[in-house]
Amino acid sequence: MTHATTGPPAVTAAPYRWRWPALFVILAAEVMDLLDAMITNIAAPSIHADLGGSTSMIQWLGAGYTMAMAIGLITGGRLGDLYGRRRMFLAGAAGFTLASLLCGLAGSPETLTGARILQGLFGAVMLPQGLGMIKEMFPPKETAAAFGAFGPVMALATVGGPVLAGWLVDADLFGTGWRMIFLINLPVGLLALAGAAALLPESRPERSSRLDLTGTGLVSAASFLLVFPLVQGRDLGWPAWTLASMAASAAVFALFARHQVRKQRAGGDPLLATSLFRKRAFTGGLITGLVFFTALVGFSMVLGLYFQMGLGYDPLKAGLANLPHAAGSLLGFAGVHAAGLAQKAGRRLIHLGAAVMVAGLAGVAVTLELAGTDVTPWQLAPALFLAGAGMSMVMAPFFDIVLAGVDPHESGSASGALTAVQQLGGALGSAAVGTLFFGLLEGGRAFPEAMRATIWVTGCMIAVAFAAAFLLPLRARPEEEAAGH
Repeated sequence: MTHATTGPPAVTAAPYRWRWPALFVILAAEVMDLLDAMITNIAAPSIHADLGGSTSMIQWLGAGYTMAMAIGLITGGRLGDLYGRRRMFLAGAAGFTLASLLCGLAGSPETLTGARILQGLFGAVMLPQGLGMIKEMFPPKETAAAFGAFGPVMALATVGGPVLAGWLVDADLFGTGWRMIFLINLPVGLLALAGAAALLPESRPERSSRLDLTGTGLVSAASFLLVFPLVQGRDLGWPAWTLASMAASAAVFALFARHQVRKQRAGGDPLLATSLFRKRAFTGGLITGLVFFTALVGFSMVLGLYFQMGLGYDPLKAGLANLPHAAGSLLGFAGVHAAGLAQKAGRRLIHLGAAVMVAGLAGVAVTLELAGTDVTPWQLAPALFLAGAGMSMVMAPFFDIVLAGVDPHESGSASGALTAVQQLGGALGSAAVGTLFFGLLEGGRAFPEAMRATIWVTGCMIAVAFAAAFLLPLRARPEEEAAGH
């Protein structure tokens, strides 16, 4: 089956001449996703005060978005293989922009949560196309630099998003209040659509395959069975069905894996290329990424809530209190790339970054212990700066190491799976870490004590990611690894 396309020609073996401008379009889509994943951390108290609902609604603002994206991402990557990555990027960007408008117009917690889920699903169509196109647009010697550009962009959006959200909520532009954090996506989305139409090349494997609807259903059910009870269980008093649901999730994930292997052996087209799981870098990256992003997103959400609910900061002050974290991330990325450490150090940089991040988290906990509720942003600044620097060291080489060994025909599946794990980690962070924090508060713990306990649990998760990173190869490419000995 052939597909008529318009716009730039398909990528060939030669490097695509507009690859660097096209990379900026892909990064713009990544920024929209990351901002929308993080901005509700600061805006959540204002949204809750306006729309009402239980505290679990605060968790659903993040978990609903990231869970929907995680569920859809593997399928989203395959849709690019089937119908063309440029075409699916355009469809995803258009749907994401429309869903952002629905979020901005929402009049109830249920409507907002539904619109957030819709955002996540369209984001799942949009994002994996970019990672797949990067591997095809750039020659191997430029791939590390292209993927390296994601590091500072992700750091700026992840940590700078709360600052932007705080300013938008406090500024109350045109009387919109918190709604502007979603409406700001409209001009960004339209610019991304125009840039994609003009600059992105069409890209599709020569061999077409069918969509694995059974696999999609199984992985969707397994993810929902895990995240839903983690968020709602606390409000409901942890009835037996919540524990049964989480146990069933593990069983359905196992059934999904078995189905994928059987479909591959039968000559079908599984949702995930099972050959990926024989690659050390890919399997190690899934484990490391899941734990790391769970800890990162969970900590960011709880810290933003603590600034406002525990310390009484207004949204703008809460956002500005994150600036040292942002500065540590950006300066860390700048130093890493200036020295070429992502290529030279490889996996060792991930280990160093995890250790630095744990030291920063420990510093935050000790500062809160000593200063109590009178703590100021300036007192927290050194530890948050250190945690941000550690985060940048982990993320700088991560995607290149994990995706370097993926074959071209596996790129859509691998990109979707890796980004899905990132988003599933975000959903688990909002659900599990958020549930721990609110559970401690409802159990009678004071805000400072609940925050310190949450920080120590997050530090332990980063330590687990440190250990899991030993599953990764020393460097992204064998020639680099050999040169490093």
